[in-house]
Amino acid sequence: MDQILDMLSTPLMQRGLLAALLVGIVAPVMGTFLVQRRLSLLGDGIGHVALTGVALGWLVGAAAGVTPVDALAVPGAVVAAVGGAVGIEIVRERGRTSADVALALLFYGGIAGGVIIIQLAGGQSSNLMAYLFGSISVVTTWDLVLTAVLALVVLGLGVGLRPALFTVSHDEEFARASGLPVRLLNVAIAVMAALTVTVAMRVVGLLLVSALMIVPVAVAQLLTRSFVTTMRLAIGIGVVACVVGLSATYWWDVSPGAMIVVLTIAAYAVVATLLPVLRGRQGRRDPHPDLPADVVLEG
Repeated sequence: MDQILDMLSTPLMQRGLLAALLVGIVAPVMGTFLVQRRLSLLGDGIGHVALTGVALGWLVGAAAGVTPVDALAVPGAVVAAVGGAVGIEIVRERGRTSADVALALLFYGGIAGGVIIIQLAGGQSSNLMAYLFGSISVVTTWDLVLTAVLALVVLGLGVGLRPALFTVSHDEEFARASGLPVRLLNVAIAVMAALTVTVAMRVVGLLLVSALMIVPVAVAQLLTRSFVTTMRLAIGIGVVACVVGLSATYWWDVSPGAMIVVLTIAAYAVVATLLPVLRGRQGRRDPHPDLPADVVLEG
């Protein structure tokens, strides 16, 4: 208990835990829509583009003499991620390039551009590691404020437009026939995904944020059938994984992003393994729960 109180009294951990709480709430909300649209890898593509935005923020900060030099990393990531997400949506809508090819272009172009630009800014490729895999040591008060603002925007759009976003995610043709602004809603989903990536960048890392968006939703889908219930359960799983995973870094020198993702995957493995066994036992106990025992025996 004393160790936990010591952890909670540390300003660095306080900022990190607050950021983790926000990330644990926002990422599964966005992931629920992405899974419904079968765009589970969209977060990966946006994350790679955001890396270029981080490097651009470094470059502008170095040129302007901003201290610290990475103070503009998050705003740069927001601009690049939103631009990349909207670009993917435009390409997907016009059908000139398949979605997987567009994502591949973002994967490779984002990583390559980020490495080159960070070197032009006078940094090293190692400076990007904290953004790729997450690090609580780089979560400043300014980062926490930006994270909170972006999280509120994503939650406001995700919850406020949930019926319309679900409709367009589930059946785009039906949404169009119903008179919904499909193009605007698709762009809104892309922008929300981009903002979610930048929200989770500091805690989980750009390379692992997609897992936090998707895996809690996958776990929740094993246990629920309703879209709303899936989203709520996924949020709970995401919050627990983020808080526990980040807290573990206080005692062990491990990447917070990697620990958080390992916890979510472990949860999926446990549920996927035990659920069929539990359902099988229930079936053996009462194969005909809707009929009286004497009717079953006579039949």
